[in-house]
Amino acid sequence: MNVSSASPYQGYVYAYPHKTAYRPLDPRPPLREAWARERLDSLFLYLHIPFCEMRCGFCNLFARAGAPGELVAAYLDALRREAHAVREALSRPDAEPVFTAAAIGGGTPTYLSPDELNTLFDLAEGVMGLRNAPLSVETSPATATPDRLAVLAERGTTRISIGVQSFVDAEARAAVRPQRRAQVEAALGAIRDTGFAVLNIDLIYGIDGQTAATWRYSLDAALAWRPEEIYLYPLYVRPLTGLARRARSFDDHRLALYRQGRDRLLEAGYEQVSMRMFRLPQAAYRTVYRCQSDGMVGLGCGARSYTERLHYSFEYAVTARHVRSIIDEYIRLPPAAFTAARVGYRLDEEDLRRRHLIQSLLQAEGVDPAFYRERFGTDVREDFAAELAAFERRGWLDGLRLTPEGLAHSDAVGPALFSERVRGLMAGYRAR
Repeated sequence: MNVSSASPYQGYVYAYPHKTAYRPLDPRPPLREAWARERLDSLFLYLHIPFCEMRCGFCNLFARAGAPGELVAAYLDALRREAHAVREALSRPDAEPVFTAAAIGGGTPTYLSPDELNTLFDLAEGVMGLRNAPLSVETSPATATPDRLAVLAERGTTRISIGVQSFVDAEARAAVRPQRRAQVEAALGAIRDTGFAVLNIDLIYGIDGQTAATWRYSLDAALAWRPEEIYLYPLYVRPLTGLARRARSFDDHRLALYRQGRDRLLEAGYEQVSMRMFRLPQAAYRTVYRCQSDGMVGLGCGARSYTERLHYSFEYAVTARHVRSIIDEYIRLPPAAFTAARVGYRLDEEDLRRRHLIQSLLQAEGVDPAFYRERFGTDVREDFAAELAAFERRGWLDGLRLTPEGLAHSDAVGPALFSERVRGLMAGYRAR
C-alpha cells in the first residue's frame, strides 16, 4: 500500500488478520490438537453475546437486534455446550488454562436479563474456570440498569464500557441510535453508583451534523463523569451498514475532530494509549496479558480464538439476514460440532512477525525490540526496513514509536503492514 496517497481511514486494525481473511478449514482441525503445544498460563477469555436492543447505523458488528427470549435461552444453552467442549480441549496433564484477562462483548451483553447474566457468569466460572481476572463488560444506555449492573459487580466485573457515542440527541439520531441525553446520564449515574473500578465511555467523531463545538460539548459532558478511560472512534462508513458513502473531505473533517479530541483529553490529564484509547494514569484496569504472544479463547458465534499459528471462529456476516442464519445454525449445533475449528487462518512466519509489529506499533509505547528479538531471533528494524522507512518519511515514526501524527494515521499504518496473502484474501471476501 502506498501510504503517501492512502486515506488515513483504511480500517480499524484491532486484530490481524481480519476475519475477512478467514476461510473454511478443510479438514477441520480438532481443538485439542490446535492447543496441544500452546502456553496456557496467560490466556484471554472472550464471551460473545450477539444481541442488541437496536441496530445502530454505523454498526458492522456481528449482532442481532430485538432477539426474543427463547432465542436468548437457546443461545446460552449452545454457549454452554461450546464451553464444555473447549474446556475439555484445553485440558492437559501438564497444564491447566489460566485466564489472566477476560471480556464479555457483543452485541450488548446487558441485553440479557439479570438471571441470564448470572447463567453466563456461572458458565465462565464453573465451566471455563475464570477466577479473579480483570473483567470488562460492554453495555449501552438503555440496558445499564441497576439490577443488571448489580449482577456484574457481584460477579467480579472490574471495567464497564458504555457506548454513548454522542451526548447530543440530534447526533445520536443521525447515527441511527435513538437515545436521549437523560437516559445516558441515568445510565452513567447507575454505573458510578455501583462502584466499578473502571468506567470507559465510547464517543464517535464524524457523525452527520457534528461540528467542532458539538464535539467539544460531548467531550466535556463525558469528562464531567471523570471516566477512567475514554475511547474516541472515527465514524466509519462500512459496506452493508445503514450510512451512505462519503467524500474525501470527510477524511479531513474526521482528522480535525480527532486532533481536537486528543488535545482536549491530554489537557484534562489523560494519557494516550493508542489512537482510540485514552486513560487516567491511575486507572486500575491492568493485566499481564500480552496481546502479541498470548492466546485467546473465544466462545460464541461471533467470537474468535487465537493460538500462535491458528486463528479461528465461526462464519462472519454483517447483514441481518445472514447474522440470523448463523445464529440459528449455532444454537442447533450438537456438542461434537464444537470440538473442531470451522473457519480460520493459519499464520506463517511472516504473518507472526507482522502481527507482532502491528499490535505493538499501534500502541503509543511502540515496539519493544528486545521482546521482538526474544520471540523471533531477528531485528525488527531489519525485518521491516522498507515499511518503517516509509513511515519515517511521512513523519509518522520516531525510532520504533509512532509520532503524534503517526498515531493519528494508525488506521493507515496498520493496513499498510498486512501481508500480500492477507490482502488477497480480504479482497476476495464476499461481503454478506
